[in-house]
Amino acid sequence: MADGKDSEQMQKTFETRSQVSGSRTSSRSSASSAATKSLESRRRHHSLKTLATGTYLHTVGDAEQLSKNNVCREIHKVAVALKQMLDAFVVFPGHLSVQLIKEGFYAIAGFPRVIGAIDCTHGQIRASLGEHEADYINRKSVHSINVQMTCDHQCLITSIDANGLGQFTYIQRVNYSKIMFCFPLKLNLMGCCLETDGYACKRNLMTPFPDPQLGPQSQFNVAHFKTRVRIEMTFGILKSRFNCLRLLRVQPAKACDIIVACVVLHNIAMIRKERVPPVEPQPTDLVDPVTVDQPEGRVVRQTIAEVIFNC
Repeated sequence: MADGKDSEQMQKTFETRSQVSGSRTSSRSSASSAATKSLESRRRHHSLKTLATGTYLHTVGDAEQLSKNNVCREIHKVAVALKQMLDAFVVFPGHLSVQLIKEGFYAIAGFPRVIGAIDCTHGQIRASLGEHEADYINRKSVHSINVQMTCDHQCLITSIDANGLGQFTYIQRVNYSKIMFCFPLKLNLMGCCLETDGYACKRNLMTPFPDPQLGPQSQFNVAHFKTRVRIEMTFGILKSRFNCLRLLRVQPAKACDIIVACVVLHNIAMIRKERVPPVEPQPTDLVDPVTVDQPEGRVVRQTIAEVIFNC
């Protein structure tokens, strides 16, 4: 009988100790989980700070007691995560209705049927490029990635193609770009995009007159410039907001991911009406005018000039 009571008592003691031990284990597990989440949060914060400031990786690593390689991996994780949100925040022709976008562009300088402005900008890179180095040397003899974007009248980026080699000319860029392969039907049905004279004039991609005559053609060019400058403003805001884009010290594939991540963050900031940073003047990107305009494009351009700007 005593043995039974002793056995029962031992069982209760064992259960009590197990509960206490389990409680302590659970507590330690919760504390460890909280510490891990806090560390991950700090690393994400420093990754975003690096995108905004362009700080050297070893400087961030010293602050977090991480190696340069670990910092690079953390930044790449954040960039890839943001890249997966691209289709939610970068939409062509925009988050607003097509009619509102056309009205927004028309209010700038009276240019009709515009649903976007298109242009390229170069993201300078500094990395070991091996046998493909020549592909990334642009006409300024700088290693870069040729990035093509479109924007709406509010400087929201509506499409991005960050896979261009630095050596691509503007006309090569548009011929092999996302805007021509993915959105031609939308352009044909909805309206046109404005571009520089570095591109070829097409029915849905309007360039200025290369040698405008006084009157409608000159007025067309003035309105075209005032309207198309929205994409230049967008580039300026993007690069002022994310200083890392001035010089990317990573391989081209990772540089593309970082550029796309910055575009997603830019659109989030614009949608949230965040303060626009002071924009530094961008260097003039002179290009040789293209003389291979499509006949249909020239007809549409001349018709717009005569009907809209003949006053």
